[in-house]
Amino acid sequence: MTCEVGMSRNVRALHVMPGLPGPEGQLHDHDYRIEIVVTREQLDDRGMVCDLDVLEAALTELTRQVEGRDLEAIRPAGAGAVTVEVFARWVHDSLSPVVAAARGEALAVRGGESPAAFGGYHARC
Repeated sequence: MTCEVGMSRNVRALHVMPGLPGPEGQLHDHDYRIEIVVTREQLDDRGMVCDLDVLEAALTELTRQVEGRDLEAIRPAGAGAVTVEVFARWVHDSLSPVVAAARGEALAVRGGESPAAFGGYHARC
């Protein structure tokens, strides 16, 4: 058995895809949708995967960090740009300690830059 809980947030942030013609090759914004799903093999003694209030607070703080900002600030060394996949990995790495402390076992993140396009990352916490 695997149980899960999750939530989502929207955030507007900017990025650029170097080497591409405009508008993608110029600094532009997207209304990103961040979806997170925490999983756990067995529910805890409260009947929960993890405390949703803790998860919500962490996700709110994370979106405050990037709202209206250039995602270049979170680009890891070796990445040519902050793609939705890179953004999803950053969200995972940022939230993973909170999820682990709340006793979640794994975290899946999906980041969408449009209603139809998304990238994701999933790993244990």
